[in-house]
Amino acid sequence: MIDDVWFRFVAALCIGLLVGVERERSKGDGPTRREAGIRTFALTSMLGALAFHLGGALLLAAAFVVVGILTGVAYFRRQSDDPGLTTEMGLLATVLLGGLALTEPGLAGGLGVGLAVVLAAKTRVHGFVRDVMTKAELNEAFIFAFATIVVWPLLPDRSIGPFDAINPHKVWSLVVLVMAVGAAGHIASRALGGAYGLPLSGFAAGFASSTATIGAMGQRAKDNPDDLRGAVAGAALSTVATFVEMALLLAVSSPPVAVAMAPALVAGGVVAAIYGLFFTWVAVRAKASNPYASGSAFSLKTALVLAATLSVMLVIAAFLQERLGESGVLVGAALAGFADTHAAAISIASLAIAGKFAAADTIVPILAAMTCNGVTKVVMAVGAGAPSFGVRVGPGIVLSLAAAWLVAIAGA
Repeated sequence: MIDDVWFRFVAALCIGLLVGVERERSKGDGPTRREAGIRTFALTSMLGALAFHLGGALLLAAAFVVVGILTGVAYFRRQSDDPGLTTEMGLLATVLLGGLALTEPGLAGGLGVGLAVVLAAKTRVHGFVRDVMTKAELNEAFIFAFATIVVWPLLPDRSIGPFDAINPHKVWSLVVLVMAVGAAGHIASRALGGAYGLPLSGFAAGFASSTATIGAMGQRAKDNPDDLRGAVAGAALSTVATFVEMALLLAVSSPPVAVAMAPALVAGGVVAAIYGLFFTWVAVRAKASNPYASGSAFSLKTALVLAATLSVMLVIAAFLQERLGESGVLVGAALAGFADTHAAAISIASLAIAGKFAAADTIVPILAAMTCNGVTKVVMAVGAGAPSFGVRVGPGIVLSLAAAWLVAIAGA
């Protein structure tokens, strides 16, 4: 049915009606009442569809120009204290969406819904930008956008530097993750308070990168000492996400290895969860933070320092792996845990799949990779946060890894 031309015209009409309904409710009354409403937008969308159907892109462009001229005349004739061009721009967009519906009805429909949502969210968006978002947060949003959209895609996605150990694109992803986690924690703490928001955001962000989460939480605790307990809870619970994600990835990549690793992963995850929930309880009892958190959402300087630290550790790990030679494949894979414990574990599990090692023989190198990654996390906690943060986060990481090792040794 979607290939039927009638369906596409109906889609164009629905787009115009949807946007027109929103504009009809916003056009006002009396002398200042705006001209364009539900009928105007529906007709405009149909005009775009008909123009494209009869004359292709050239006639659609002509229809766009005509609508633009009529819209401009109506704008200058309107007597209003509001000089905004929202309705006028929406009308021009509706012409193009009507034409797009003739070739890509699904895309046009989605864009039409998005346009209607943007128009309807005027009051909320304006209120958020003017009354909720601070100037510092706006500047940080620009920094994050520049780092993510401009810098990240330009960095080479290949190994360079000493021992070909550094991939600039992947290292910069840590910078982006630290800023993103910091922003998520900032938003959550403003909405729920640091006692609840930081632990929840820390656990969720841990599935993306526990290392980056710990760095971001450390910076949060450093900037807002009242958030220390909540930040520690978030950092500890991000480690729980590491154990959970490890179990899921191994279950998909190599079920026998997942079964062999299950007791150790459960033990480590439970200890990390108890540790994180304890600090969450402490934070809640202490009412650690005001719901409207102050301070920065993230620190670009901290993110860069953490990325530099990771780069140094990668070079050291690559140097050690080169010195070990071919006989040290498992040890080299474990050392790769300094950068990414999940990738290291999957590479070790792949050796078991290939029949080079028994599933039970992969437990030690996988735990070694997780331990190396734990070292990275402790370094991040100490380097990013205040000493009080590192002192509290470090034991949680050590205890969870110790529990995993003890269970693994006991079951050997």
